Amino acid sequence: MAPAVGLSRATFAKLSPHPYLLANLEPANDDVPPARSNGRAPQEVRQPTVNLSSLSHAHGSAVVRMGDTTVICGVRAESILTSNIPNYRESNTESELRDYDLLVPNIELATGSAPQFLPGGPPTTLAQTLSTRVYSLLQSSKLLDPADLRIWHKRMSDSSLADDDEDMEQDNAVEVSEDKYVAGYWVLYVDIFFISFDGNPFDAAWAATLAALKDTKLPQARYDPDREMIVCSRQNPQQLTIRGMPIACTVTVFTGKETDRPTDGKYWLLVDPDTLEESLCDESLTIVVDCSQGSTKILSISKHGGTTLTAKHLRSKELMALAAGRWKDFVAAIDGRP
Repeated sequence: MAPAVGLSRATFAKLSPHPYLLANLEPANDDVPPARSNGRAPQEVRQPTVNLSSLSHAHGSAVVRMGDTTVICGVRAESILTSNIPNYRESNTESELRDYDLLVPNIELATGSAPQFLPGGPPTTLAQTLSTRVYSLLQSSKLLDPADLRIWHKRMSDSSLADDDEDMEQDNAVEVSEDKYVAGYWVLYVDIFFISFDGNPFDAAWAATLAALKDTKLPQARYDPDREMIVCSRQNPQQLTIRGMPIACTVTVFTGKETDRPTDGKYWLLVDPDTLEESLCDESLTIVVDCSQGSTKILSISKHGGTTLTAKHLRSKELMALAAGRWKDFVAAIDGRP
């Protein structure tokens, strides 16, 4: 007789994804806890791991892994003179990062990271959307201090003192004063590269960006008027000032409406979704919070698709607790705490 061969969880999930997920989330036996197709509980996340300084030729880098989603981020700094910035204004000290494009994120989904990413094609809509979201959060969260990116020049000016004595030596008639002004800026190119892709890309990309920026150290730089260029020193590199620790938490909403089994308006929040779950849910929510000051501060809320979650749900204690828990997981991983 042929041996009994059982089908794996992954096989069932591929053969009939919607009914299989619903059957796991709402089991017929009350003694069986709700679960997802991947075996996780609805609010169970994939614990992140973070490795800093993974790239030897970048000013800062980090590798973030969440299950089978792995992303590497490298920060590369290049200097630019203020004379080469068309819209430069000396009085602009509040919106330098945005006006002068000093932060340039770029996301690439590597060939082989997932079956849908084929070689030789143009940048996908997903990659462009993720780049825009990372850029917007970098600007709105005010994560970086613009002062860290300014390159100063100390100019020595001579002012002659009036004196009727023509025999007085010129050296004794010179008063040296110091005048400091911004001669250039550091431009940070944030390159984000997905090695493996299995859902929830924004949370992983943002965590890698945050970790890489915390790891970034810029060389000491000054303007050389003789050569009319910026020169750098490798000694005593300066670390960036990171203001706060914003962390993103993404959940998707599964309703089961695609199945023949009635759900009576029920829905399930699936935290940290994988690729399969993202394809089964038509509504997602991303909350960016910062708990570094002791309380949960909401920096942004973005919702895509669906009509299940209303404005009342967006600020519910359940969602805030999920976001706060996710914040603790990522901060512990970035800081290297167990």
